Amino acid sequence: MPDLDLNLLTANIHMGFSAGRRRFVLPELRQAIRTVSADIVFLQEVQGAHERHAERHADWPEVPHYEFLADELWPQFAYGRNAVYPHGHHGNALLSKFPILRHVNRDVSIAGAEGRGLLHCVLDLPGSDTPIHAICAHLGLRDAHRRRQLELLCAIVSTEIPADAPLIVAGDFNDWRRRGHPRLERCGLREAHLETHGRLARTFPARWPLLPLDRIYVRNVRVQEAAVLSTPPWSHLSDHATLAASVRLTAPYRQRS
Repeated sequence: MPDLDLNLLTANIHMGFSAGRRRFVLPELRQAIRTVSADIVFLQEVQGAHERHAERHADWPEVPHYEFLADELWPQFAYGRNAVYPHGHHGNALLSKFPILRHVNRDVSIAGAEGRGLLHCVLDLPGSDTPIHAICAHLGLRDAHRRRQLELLCAIVSTEIPADAPLIVAGDFNDWRRRGHPRLERCGLREAHLETHGRLARTFPARWPLLPLDRIYVRNVRVQEAAVLSTPPWSHLSDHATLAASVRLTAPYRQRS
């Protein structure tokens, strides 16, 4: 059984708007994402529906944004609704070139704060009986909220995912003070950009990235490379820069000791 190389991408797409909501840029964002040829795409702040925006923007797609972004490149996609309001809803989404065997969205919202979630997908890998687990995460803005959400995430990792299964956890962790990172390391997760560059990636704000909000964590996966996509066109497609990584699953798709 040969090794399997995967390209990963995680992006907070800001409901399809540029920073400051100056322009609706979802069509441009789709084209940019297509150029990366990622096998698995982790998306946060994905608009599932919004009646008022649909009326105001002529290029607003007729299908949910995650379906519009998936287009013909990612035949599989899953959506987890995190926030619901009078005119629509948004949440996390995962686009995959591999079959999604099952998925579940975990509501990790804290009462009185913006809706947050963990979208857990199990993907079928070619030529393997061992599926890969992928969790798309969007955590809260307050440190106390993130601590509780990280505890829930680590509980899922330790109790619901086999210890030898390949695992990728990616998304917007809002952990600018880096206080949550040690907790994730204690869960057995390794961060891709830290492993390849010696530091967490700076991804916010997109035009002048200073804060390490977006991460790609792995377990039983070998990291090849990681990079922040912060130059044009990425710098004007959201308020977050996009984070990419290439990883290798070593046959039989578990990390060599």
